[in-house]
Parts: sequence; C-alpha cells; structure tokens
Amino acid sequence: MSWVRVYIHMVFATKNREHLLNSIELREQIFQHIKRNAAEKEIRLDCLNGSKEHVHCLIFLGIHCRQL
Repeated sequence: MSWVRVYIHMVFATKNREHLLNSIELREQIFQHIKRNAAEKEIRLDCLNGSKEHVHCLIFLGIHCRQL
C-alpha cells in the first residue's frame, strides 16, 4: 500500500491588503478560530501564521492508495 500526501497552501488577505490584523492578540484569536474550525471539520492543519494583512494556512490531505 502506498501513501500519498497532498499539501495545499492557502493565503487569506484582507480587502485591499489593509492592515486590519494589527495586534498579536487579534491574530491569535483568528488563528484559534481557524484551528477549532479545522478540527471540527477534520481538516489536517499543518502550519498557520500571518501578519497584519494576511494569513497563511498549510493543510494536507493524506490518502492511502491500494494497488490493483
């Protein structure tokens, strides 16, 4: 049996790249929300980070492949 892992890099940006995520506390709240939401939906979240105007998420899909 083979193992395949597909990584997906997502970037979410604020409208017009405005610096709306100014404080570390606000970013942490958003990161915690994304983590909870991913866990509830069984999305495998590998990395999460960002700055004042965007957030990066790295998720992966693990798939077992059977030989025919």
